[in-house]
Amino acid sequence: MSTNDLEFATILELGAAYRTGKASPVEVTQLMLDRIALLDPELRSYLTVTPEIALEQARQAEAEMARGEHRGPLHGIPIGIKDLCETDGVRTTWGTTVLADNVPETDCTVVRKLFEAGAIMLGKLHMTEGAFAAHHPELPAPLNPWHPDHWPGVSSSGSGVATAAGLCYGAIGSDTGGSIRFPAGANGITGLKPTWGRVSRHGVLPLAASLDHIGPMTRSAADAGAMLAVLAGADPLDPTSLDEPVPDYLADLDAGIEGLRIGIDPRYVYDICDAETARVMDEARKALSELGARIIECTMPPSTAAMHQHWAAYCGVETAIAHEATYPSRASEYGPVLTGLIEAGRQLSGMELMKIHHARLQFGGELRRLFQHIDLLLAPVHPFGNPTIRELDELLMQPSGLDAALRFTAPFDMSGSPTITLPGGFTAAGLPIGFQLIGRHLDEALLVRAGHAFQRHTDWHRRRPRPALAPAT
Repeated sequence: MSTNDLEFATILELGAAYRTGKASPVEVTQLMLDRIALLDPELRSYLTVTPEIALEQARQAEAEMARGEHRGPLHGIPIGIKDLCETDGVRTTWGTTVLADNVPETDCTVVRKLFEAGAIMLGKLHMTEGAFAAHHPELPAPLNPWHPDHWPGVSSSGSGVATAAGLCYGAIGSDTGGSIRFPAGANGITGLKPTWGRVSRHGVLPLAASLDHIGPMTRSAADAGAMLAVLAGADPLDPTSLDEPVPDYLADLDAGIEGLRIGIDPRYVYDICDAETARVMDEARKALSELGARIIECTMPPSTAAMHQHWAAYCGVETAIAHEATYPSRASEYGPVLTGLIEAGRQLSGMELMKIHHARLQFGGELRRLFQHIDLLLAPVHPFGNPTIRELDELLMQPSGLDAALRFTAPFDMSGSPTITLPGGFTAAGLPIGFQLIGRHLDEALLVRAGHAFQRHTDWHRRRPRPALAPAT
């Protein structure tokens, strides 16, 4: 691997370069810091860069490797952290000016686990306010590295941009209604949303506690599996974390998907998709079939529509709870979009909330029955390709706009299902489009294996943003 290839290496490729002496943690960390200094004034993916911490951790990793000590696949790997993960001594803003000066005194569990695995923290990544749908108006929004006029995805916008642009090798994201999957699709990277509870939420500031999923955003499915192996597991500090063994997500990586049953509901998928999204779905179906999977037409549960139609109301109640210490007492400091969500949540009646909750329980049961007949479910990330920011704003202004945007993501947060988002093609204008595979609870290993099979068969995940963003060599 040449020096010029290092910035876009995968985590597993970089680990191999370390083992053969073709690269070193200090060299690679300095490369990342140099690229951040050069490119991020334009891209705005980082809110806080931590060069002193990063280089100290890199020197430690390098010394350990020189002694023959290897902590695993993330040892010496520079990572970006979404700015809702508490970090000891480094500000954690939650994307809002309300917490502009918030400096935690401890690390959240996922950050602690990354450090124990030898990962290197480059800094804290920009995100939307409170992890909802819009960036705070007083804070800069990250720009899509493929084209600055296009949507970078929300809420893990900085995580998606930095990973795609070669400003980290992977990032932590969170997903409550699509916030790993939207930026993964928009930026042409891989995002893995684990089963709810598979990864501890301790020390991660919430949008909606019963919907929040924490997971990796990387350049490949294999990398996502390597990161999840570090992040997953029971945590005594988070009683909702699942007390289940953490498998080796890479153990069966090359087993392929021959005979795997992949379901698709054509009516659900194609009814409102634009032509470019439909084309990507067609090509994904074809590729998965060529790999030996059985594509099975199925019907989504009757309660699916209620999940995306009522997600915002349900989320709003939990968001109001999450912000009750500062809202309404400091309401004037909030941006208008998050304010609207909180106000809607504060106004929802108990009866209305419980009706949605009962529908949520029904959907979970119906989905489990569907998975008796299929192994994975194939769906888009959203129905509108890779829109410009202006096009998306216009869509969301329409009465059914938010419902359309959430159609393929929100239901699987309501059910707590694991999903993997994979790059699946490009628009005519050269912007990436992703698709997702959804699995049974705790079936992340199968999602990683299927994603890896698809990525060995295609090269969409190997495409990089426009050359103008690369530094001169």
